Amino acid sequence: MTLKTIQPEGWATPKGYANGIEARGRQLFVGGQIGWNPQGRFETDDLVEQTRQALRNCVDVVRAAGGEAAHIVRMTWYLKDKREYQARLKEIGQAYRDVVGRHFPAMSAIQVADLVEDRAKVEIEVTAVLPD
Repeated sequence: MTLKTIQPEGWATPKGYANGIEARGRQLFVGGQIGWNPQGRFETDDLVEQTRQALRNCVDVVRAAGGEAAHIVRMTWYLKDKREYQARLKEIGQAYRDVVGRHFPAMSAIQVADLVEDRAKVEIEVTAVLPD
């Protein structure tokens, strides 16, 4: 499996994500994960802790396929409240590093009107590329 970060010449270096990732290997598409535990129950209504759990859930799916967090090449975050996200970005960044490490794939973050699960504050989907 090969990963290469793509950064156009002259562009500002992104913080906490990559502008592009080139990858070779088996593709794994992980459906949106929310901040509930493996039994499907919320343990908190706190955005940071829901984010931590959603990230754990994503990494657990990647591991179940034989991969690891470093194989994630893309993340899309769906957030109910961008202001809360921005206000707690430092804490969210720490939760991210605790679960994923210092691996920063291509990312998008989108504020949505709502999520299907009423208590969910964030939903994260990932694409990973695993070794053949």
